[in-house]
Amino acid sequence: MTALAHEVTPVTDHTQASVPVSDLDEFLWQTWKSMELPEGYRAEIIEGSIEVSPTGRRRHGVLINRLRRALEAHLAGGDVAPYQDVNVIHRRKVWIPDLLVAPLDLDEIPDEEDLGVDAAGVAMVVEVVSPGHQSTVRDRARKRREYARAGIPLYVLVDDHDGEGTVVILTAPNPEKATYADEHRVPYGTDAVIPDGPVKGFAIGEAITRA
Repeated sequence: MTALAHEVTPVTDHTQASVPVSDLDEFLWQTWKSMELPEGYRAEIIEGSIEVSPTGRRRHGVLINRLRRALEAHLAGGDVAPYQDVNVIHRRKVWIPDLLVAPLDLDEIPDEEDLGVDAAGVAMVVEVVSPGHQSTVRDRARKRREYARAGIPLYVLVDDHDGEGTVVILTAPNPEKATYADEHRVPYGTDAVIPDGPVKGFAIGEAITRA
C-alpha cells in the first residue's frame, strides 16, 4: 500500500550534494523518520511517495536467500559482501533493496544521519520481483529510475513474472536521464553473468531460480 503519494520533479544530478532538496523531499524524509510500522512491514521513499509494503512471500524469501548464499561464496575473501534489510539513502530518498553489495565494513559508507548507507558506496542492488501490478511497476520501472538517478552501477532484477522467468542485468547508469544504458535480459534456465565490477563473473542460474 502507499501511505503518501505526491508528484515531484526529482533532483537528477547525484554529484551536486550542495543543491538543496525540495520542501516536499524534506517533508517526506521527516515523515519517514517518524514512522512506526507494525512488524513485517517496511517503508521506502520512491519518486515522491512514501510506500509501505509487507515482507515477501515464501518464494520471495527462498530466492533472496539462495542469492545471498551464492554471493557470499563468490565474494569470499574480497572487499565487498552482500547485505539484506539495509536502508540505501540518496538525497532524502530511501530504498530497501532485497539485496545489496557494498564494502565489508558498512561504516565506510554512512549516510549523513546514520540511518543507513550512502547510495554512492553501493556496488550492486538486487530486487526479486513480487507478484501484483504495484509490485512489478515499482521494481521494473520506478526503482529502476531511482537507482539510476543515484548512480548505482549495477541493478539486477530476478523476475518470476516476466515470461517464464527472466533475470535482467542493468549497467551504465545515466543519473541525468534516470536510465541504465545497458540492459541484458536472460531467461531462466540460462546463466545470467555479471559482466564487470566487484561482482564480475557471478552467475544467476537454475540453481538459484529453480522452483
